[in-house]
Amino acid sequence: MSERTIAFIGGGNMARSLIGGLIADGHPAAALRVAEPDSGRREELIADFGVQGFAENATATRGADAVIFAVKPVMMAAVSRDLAAQIREQGSLCISIAAGVRAADLASWLGDEVAIVRAMPNTPALVQTGATALYANEVANAEQRDVAETTLRTAGMVVWLPDEQSMDVVTALSGSGPAYFFLTMEAMQAAGESLGLSEQTARLLTLETALGAARMALESSEDPASLRRRVTSPGGTTAAAIAELEAGDLAALYQRAISAGARRAAELGDDLGDQ
Repeated sequence: MSERTIAFIGGGNMARSLIGGLIADGHPAAALRVAEPDSGRREELIADFGVQGFAENATATRGADAVIFAVKPVMMAAVSRDLAAQIREQGSLCISIAAGVRAADLASWLGDEVAIVRAMPNTPALVQTGATALYANEVANAEQRDVAETTLRTAGMVVWLPDEQSMDVVTALSGSGPAYFFLTMEAMQAAGESLGLSEQTARLLTLETALGAARMALESSEDPASLRRRVTSPGGTTAAAIAELEAGDLAALYQRAISAGARRAAELGDDLGDQ
């Protein structure tokens, strides 16, 4: 893995996160390439990480073992078609982190014989605490799947999906999920301020509580429901607050929200596939 040449198409935040993670994991910078048309961003990546930077996609991908597509979803069709012949000739693994772009559509643009892994990371990958779901087409072999997993794991945890349909749910759950927690933090902070806390105090208490709760859940063998019950004493302050949340049917609200996100992910996949 450490000697494989990996080319990134696009040098934005997610590519930067993966490059940093790969280098921290011991991957040689000389074996990493980035195609980025913005000269300022390209030079910054070269200076910060020592990678090879190019303005042209084809130059960056020439001879690459794996090509990571880190461009906007609306650009994927054009970029894939431009590189299709070169990728087929080289036998490169293609990893897409473009949200909503399905593996079947990638194969129609790149070629049915191309090994493709579709990834759905989320924004905490920018601080190496991401959650990424992967799906591989039938062409990708075990070694190529390992390359994809090892690469994405440098930005956080990774899970494999048995079918691509699940990717729409993943998009709504973990892909969009950070925004749900940010909204909850926003509401908690605002409530604290309305009851007399300073902005700084309400913010700090909210954020540290969110971090602590997540860490407890990750490190515990118990599920979140059990952890919640443990800190909810009958007749106590937590019970009073939880009763209000349950009266508003919070669980049903999240069910509707994530279902709506999954439906929208499927719609966007249809639209992108029509390009």
